[in-house]
Amino acid sequence: MGQKIKSEFHQFVLLLKSVPALVTVIFVMSVFEMNLLANKSISLPVDWLALDCGIIVSWFAFLTMDMVTKHFGPKAATELSIFAIIINLLFCLLLFIGSIIPGMWGESFVENGDAINVALDNTFGGTWYVVLGSTTAFIVSSVVNNFSNWGIGRAFRKNPDGRVAYFLRSYVSTAVGQFVDNLLFALIVSHIFFGWTFLQCVMCSLTGMVAELLCEVIFSYFGYSACARWKKNKVGEEYFEYLKLCKESV
Repeated sequence: MGQKIKSEFHQFVLLLKSVPALVTVIFVMSVFEMNLLANKSISLPVDWLALDCGIIVSWFAFLTMDMVTKHFGPKAATELSIFAIIINLLFCLLLFIGSIIPGMWGESFVENGDAINVALDNTFGGTWYVVLGSTTAFIVSSVVNNFSNWGIGRAFRKNPDGRVAYFLRSYVSTAVGQFVDNLLFALIVSHIFFGWTFLQCVMCSLTGMVAELLCEVIFSYFGYSACARWKKNKVGEEYFEYLKLCKESV
């Protein structure tokens, strides 16, 4: 058991070394930012639709997850997702500590500054149910996205590395994963604590899915090009060799 844990940990260390640093940074930052921006609702002219500002960055997370799944596999992408969640929780804790330290925010040096200062502390300090909802939603949706992406990719046996295969697996998995992420967050947080109706939760999930999927469609070519370069340049060769060695030793 101890040897298995050591092997898994070594695999993860090799994964972090293998995934390009820029991809890891964008992924982790997008997870952090989308959870912070989820605190702000978007004003809309209809009462049956509700959205939050998290949708403007969440597609980054799914785009990078699709890239990692394509090249490194669904297990690797899920491990990276859990790593991003841990980093997010750490910085949420740091923001909470910052929010309870006595002091004034720059924006509060105006009329009604005390109320603004409290509001900013509450926003950046976060609330337990927002952190719980966003963490739960992202963990579940990342598993759904990564393994559905991998499963669809397995259907393309003749040309698994082609554009059609990459785009289809990315679009479908992102649509499903984004819907799951949006719906779980809306049901856990918005429905219970903000009073959203079930219809608003579903419509928010569908609309958010469409908006985020559109961003995926626009930028997915960059993901495909990056994966092609990774394969050509043998990115992660040490990681794959270790995986092969582990399978042979079983």
